[in-house]
Amino acid sequence: MESNEIKTLRNLRKLTAKYCTTLNPSIDKTEFHTAQLKLVDYYELGCIITNMLKLCILALDNEEHTIKKSSINVSLILETVLQMFPLDELEMLSEMNEVLVGDF
Repeated sequence: MESNEIKTLRNLRKLTAKYCTTLNPSIDKTEFHTAQLKLVDYYELGCIITNMLKLCILALDNEEHTIKKSSINVSLILETVLQMFPLDELEMLSEMNEVLVGDF
């Protein structure tokens, strides 16, 4: 017969597998986790990044009023924007542009 501790552990594992799906451990087994954004296309990603940057600009422009009252963490938002920025895709677009311009 199973002990209560083993049953509890099994139940916790089931609950974790079912509900803890936002963060996934990294493939290279570092201390970091990844979260996936579900977006329609790159345009939507660009809109999200643009709006996050606008939020930071507003927060910094109205620093005396906005940040003290609403506790916006501008550094965290900017760090997130940096992680979302599609540099690899932009590099690919640059290389594609060079190929296309080189053909003319």
